[in-house]
Amino acid sequence: MAPLQLARLRKSKVLRDWVSQTNLSLKNIIAPYFVVSGKNIERPIKAMPGIFHLSVDRLLKELEEFKQINAILLFSLPESKNNTASQSYKKDGIIQKAIQAVKKNFPWMIVISDVCLCGYTLHGHCGIIENLKFKDKKVKSQFKIQNYKINEEKTREVLAKIALSHAESGADLVAPSAMVDCQVKVIRQALDKRGFNHTGILAYSAKYASNFYGPFREALNSAPVFDDRKTYQLDFRNSDEALREIECDLTEGADIVMVKPALSYLDIIHQVKEKFKVPIAAYSVSGEYSMIKKFSQNPETEKKLALEILTSIKRAGADFIITYWAKELKEWLKEV
Repeated sequence: MAPLQLARLRKSKVLRDWVSQTNLSLKNIIAPYFVVSGKNIERPIKAMPGIFHLSVDRLLKELEEFKQINAILLFSLPESKNNTASQSYKKDGIIQKAIQAVKKNFPWMIVISDVCLCGYTLHGHCGIIENLKFKDKKVKSQFKIQNYKINEEKTREVLAKIALSHAESGADLVAPSAMVDCQVKVIRQALDKRGFNHTGILAYSAKYASNFYGPFREALNSAPVFDDRKTYQLDFRNSDEALREIECDLTEGADIVMVKPALSYLDIIHQVKEKFKVPIAAYSVSGEYSMIKKFSQNPETEKKLALEILTSIKRAGADFIITYWAKELKEWLKEV
């Protein structure tokens, strides 16, 4: 038997492309956007070079130039915050207006909306905290709380209100990210009761308490004022816990499940795909993006690193990738 010579199929780019097993496509990419109130706003986010806070009109302008994308994920910065996150489900809220505008101008585009409380609360946590008296985020350096408790029932009620307001505005999928037990079940029941049985749920099912979220929290001004989120987000030392969370969310009605972050959790993506055979979204988060931006000495290095990372995420089993490199991919994939 002749010895194997595996390099035969690597000798040219055409051959390598021809036999490649994993290929990125814009149809599998979800582009995240941060929407703010006002007009003609395109404000750079310092911690995330190349990413901006956009007013609705500037968001529409960007999408007009980027029609190759199939899906977007919307976050918003409210004009004011409080301890009940009441700005999150206003019918005329920023994200509600953004959803309506995008669906009006690009009815074919898949609009996914983040459903959480952290960006709307003064304390920056993802739920309603019991017996909290805190009126001004400016005093956070002096603010200390011990033995605080998130009221899960009240939090689920607010999450359902947010999801309904997004569905009413036209969202195709709502994406609960608060990591509160039974949040998917309550949201699914609320949507179905109001006739939004066709609105999907992309659940942040395996959302880890990660150190890669810093730039995002700066972008959304959502860092916890006290303590951290380890009591409700997953411990990065665990994998079985993620599988249990995903199984719960699928049982409760999730249509797509998410693993977040992506790069340090490729094993989790693979395990989820092998076990459940369901659509998986992986979030290549802000810390991963900013790390490569800072490390790269030039655009070509950034492109090569980003493509390698994003391909590894898809190779691990992700069907969809949420990435801040979405716009660059439009050009990069032409060149690959």
